[in-house]
Amino acid sequence: MANFSKPSMPQFSVDVYQNEYLPEGGREVNAIVTVTATGGGTVGTAVGASYAPGQGPAAGVAIMVDCSGSMDYPPTKMRNARDATAAAIDTLRDGTHFAVIGGTHVAKEVYPGGGRLAVADRSSREQAKQALRRLSAGGGTAIGTWLRLADRLLASADVTIRHGILLTDGRNEHESPEDLRAALDSCAGRFTCDARGVGTDWEVKEVTGIASALLGTADIVADPTALAADFTQMMETAMGKEVADVALRLWTPVGTAVKFVKQVAPTVEQLTDRRTEAGPRAGDYPTGSWGDESRDYHVCVEVPTAGLGQEMLAARVSLVVPQPDGSVQNLGAQGLIRAVWTDDMVASTSINPQVAHYTGQAELAQAIQQGLDLRKAGDMDGATAKLGRAVQLASASGNADTAKLLAKVVDVVDATTGTVRLKAKVEEADEMTLETRSTKTVRVKK
Repeated sequence: MANFSKPSMPQFSVDVYQNEYLPEGGREVNAIVTVTATGGGTVGTAVGASYAPGQGPAAGVAIMVDCSGSMDYPPTKMRNARDATAAAIDTLRDGTHFAVIGGTHVAKEVYPGGGRLAVADRSSREQAKQALRRLSAGGGTAIGTWLRLADRLLASADVTIRHGILLTDGRNEHESPEDLRAALDSCAGRFTCDARGVGTDWEVKEVTGIASALLGTADIVADPTALAADFTQMMETAMGKEVADVALRLWTPVGTAVKFVKQVAPTVEQLTDRRTEAGPRAGDYPTGSWGDESRDYHVCVEVPTAGLGQEMLAARVSLVVPQPDGSVQNLGAQGLIRAVWTDDMVASTSINPQVAHYTGQAELAQAIQQGLDLRKAGDMDGATAKLGRAVQLASASGNADTAKLLAKVVDVVDATTGTVRLKAKVEEADEMTLETRSTKTVRVKK
């Protein structure tokens, strides 16, 4: 009989990087908050490894596979999707609850059926892969129905980590944008979801919008033969999650207002509008599920004016997770954001390197998205200016991956000044890859 050791709960830490000095009359305080989780028990767990009942994190995964008619063009696309789903199933850790959903203009349970999740072991993995052989292409696309079925199935099991993987190759043409938004609103906070677009006939803003709403990742798989490797990586990451529903709790004193909270690494993600109130002068911002990893957040607050030499606590950052009884558990990590008023011009005008870096990364993402939108609208001068600025920002911050993607859309004359020319002919996959990955950031060297 195998020996099981109970995996440890990750230890969370919070580090704050800021210039706390403000000039006389200064009110805006900016800080980069780095949250790190270390010491979790499942990251890097071998495929097929198992835990004794109650000793591993209970996880549920729903895999949603596009089976609309366009998946037959070319026919290899459907086969690659089946192979990728099989590879993901092989990556499931024993004891993980899972289901496979076939998505068209309706959502169908492919495996196990009966409105429930299967429990992964050698037998159920093999049965699931047999069921995949029955997947065929035909019908329309209504992604909201896929997400609602995934939500119902994931809610049927007593699991703490709930995760979806969604693959589509086309536009969401068989339901209204309002229907998809309503489905996303219904599912938000109930499970996280990674979304992938295969080929080049899907809508970038739809796929990235799904991932953003459900706190997952989005990417393009332009070549369907790369799906299996991508699905395997996604599932390995999902298997590494230890703690679900972690929230960044921000407490501010009387007279202080939160201007914005956004994730800035590994991707830019606006969290300001997702705040839920958590008692007097405190609010929670959702961050999703965590394994062994580190993420950066930009917090900006407006404080009351104070006299020279005075100082105050501008905000306190902590981490909490909800409990079954409705209470929250504080994860013990805390960071303080301070404000100190000074007449030292050097101290009050210097910008913290982390704040400056991530302000630039957020502008980079916005410049790419605006530039591509202007290009599609036929405003070539506007597109050139925005994409030139993006090249300049990518070069200055050392974001080599984004710089390479930009170089497939523009000819770079001078990266330092952002002087570029729009390419006359751009491969659709290159433009979609740049747009999909525009929010990926490079971390500042601390």
